Amino acid sequence: MNSLPPTMVLDSLLKSWLCEDIGRGDRTTDSLGLNTNGSGQWVAKAKGAIAGLPIAKRIFHLLDETIQFTPVIKEGTIVESGQVIANLDGDLASLLTGERVALNLTMRLSGIATMTQKYVEMIADFPTELVDTRKTTPGLRILEKYAITVGGGRNHRMGLDDGVMIKDNHIKAAGSIEKAIKSISQSIPYPLTIEVETTTLQEVEEAIKQGANIIMLDNMEISLMKNAVSYIREQNKQIKIEASGNITLENIRQVAQTGVDYISSSAPITRSPWLDLSMRIL
Repeated sequence: MNSLPPTMVLDSLLKSWLCEDIGRGDRTTDSLGLNTNGSGQWVAKAKGAIAGLPIAKRIFHLLDETIQFTPVIKEGTIVESGQVIANLDGDLASLLTGERVALNLTMRLSGIATMTQKYVEMIADFPTELVDTRKTTPGLRILEKYAITVGGGRNHRMGLDDGVMIKDNHIKAAGSIEKAIKSISQSIPYPLTIEVETTTLQEVEEAIKQGANIIMLDNMEISLMKNAVSYIREQNKQIKIEASGNITLENIRQVAQTGVDYISSSAPITRSPWLDLSMRIL
């Protein structure tokens, strides 16, 4: 489900980014002395999936509530180069001042949605779901993760308070998987699940023994991953299994074939190029 953050949260982000760009005033536009309405179009300059149109609309409304920003496609639609994706009408000065922030965000989010769709399509015939990670741009996480859902992926933890994930450094700090799980189990709210990162069958066995709810198979060879999945299913069918580490478009199908429930990858966010868009004043 594609869900944007509440307006209170979204507006605080958008206002800060508008302030960053506008500074003490739009020297160029303000100096033109514009006092008239106009119209424009947003046009795709490359093929890809569009994400961020509701956000762009809000940016223009924060500058001028009378601006009409009308998408002509739905979020997630794959567009071709040269295709019109939105029409704009309203105060020319506001359209020009808001152009860059609105386009920047939409291009960034559309790039993520485009890359996500490619990964999702590669495993569409498997029950495995693609999930994201916390490798996000500081300040943009909530919107980058929104773009993941537009592209057909699913969100993992939004932040550290969203769930328990015991990674290799936590295990080293605690002394063992057993010590880590026992310590954490005593202090977290009961609805939270516990996920453990494993790299060997021995660690998988220990995670099962200590009652992990989710087991991550991190950077495992495909053959080892298959063995781990089979072992976990034999021991406890209720445990969810996640694969992670160096997931690419070339190997994601092999990973899905092992039978894991989830494949987590930072690639749709960290490796996606922006989708080029432009605004044309008519």
